[in-house]
Order: sequence, then structure tokens, then C-alpha cells
Amino acid sequence: MFLLAAEALASLGAGIAIALAALGGALGMAYSIGKAIDGIAKQPEADGKIRTSLILGLVFIETAIIYALVVGLLILVL
Repeated sequence: MFLLAAEALASLGAGIAIALAALGGALGMAYSIGKAIDGIAKQPEADGKIRTSLILGLVFIETAIIYALVVGLLILVL
């Protein structure tokens, strides 16, 4: 009986971890995209540098979300 409760709690914890990581990543991406658009609007000549930095930042955010997904799946498996 205790094992069943532990598995249920592990599933709940994995779901919450993935959901929070996705929410945080989405908010971070939205904020960074908004700031990049503001920066391009203020300095159109810096378009290439801003876009490059934006893409690199979005890649790092997405990597953190994927790591959270992997951790959540590991919680379910182990």
C-alpha cells in the first residue's frame, strides 16, 4: 500500500516539476522576445546582434526545460 502511495506522489511531483519548468520557460521566452523587439525598435541598426543574442538565450531556456523533462521522466522511472 505504501509503495502505491509513493508511486502516486512521484507521478505528482514529476508532473508539477515539468509544469513549473514549462511555465517558467514560457514566461522567460516571452519576456526576452519582448525586450528584443523593444531593442530592435529603438536601435534598428543593431538588429543582427540583438537577434543573435535572442536566439542564443532562447536555446539556453529551452535546454533548461528539456533538462526538467528528463528529470521528471527519471523520477517516474526510478
